[in-house]
Amino acid sequence: MLHVADLTKHYGHLTALSEVSFSIRPGEVLGLIGPNGSGKTTLFECLGGVLPSDGGSVSDGARIVAAAERWSILFYLPDGIAPWPAQTVRWALKFAQGWFGGSDLAPIIDQLDLGPLLDQRIGELSKGQRKRVLLAIGLLTPQPVLLADEPFDGLDLRQTREVAQTLRAHAAEGRTLFLSIHQIPDAARVCDRFVLLSGGRVRGEGTLAELSALAASRGAPRSSDLEEVFLVLTDARN
Repeated sequence: MLHVADLTKHYGHLTALSEVSFSIRPGEVLGLIGPNGSGKTTLFECLGGVLPSDGGSVSDGARIVAAAERWSILFYLPDGIAPWPAQTVRWALKFAQGWFGGSDLAPIIDQLDLGPLLDQRIGELSKGQRKRVLLAIGLLTPQPVLLADEPFDGLDLRQTREVAQTLRAHAAEGRTLFLSIHQIPDAARVCDRFVLLSGGRVRGEGTLAELSALAASRGAPRSSDLEEVFLVLTDARN
């Protein structure tokens, strides 16, 4: 289990993350849910080593994992990037396969329906097509925990469901997935547990049942609707 404790990030006088704490369990799909500006991307960038944090720690069991060595445990897949835009999808996947150690490409190409895209240049892909290619690259990495920022952005309903099934299948094989998701229905469909982030603070962590119980303890009716639970737990009046 990885445990994030009191992770804090400041931009001048602005506090982007304030003492953020939660756990990542082996083999789970953990959803990071929050509105735009809540600190989701900043959290992933601090965990992935893109940004230095101003406080807090990440531990693997009893061992503190320094920022410089987190790459061996965590692979961060950002949103909105287009690596190697002049290269074909086939080239990018084979490069990733060779760089990360030779995982079998065929199942991932099939799962993410990349066959028709193999000879297209990455820079010419649509947003949704590029997202599926990036997810394939992320799934080829050997790190036990994959951080994926907005994995469903740009996908239509059918593609979202197919990608969700693919991610669940990889989790069932032992990969741990930590997904930053803006659309709460998508998170409810794919995730085992959730971290609710608002205003740079964790407002709740747990399964839907656990979060619903937390909301009920604050006077809200019990609900199996993740959106309703999120609204209750992130309401500044509670």
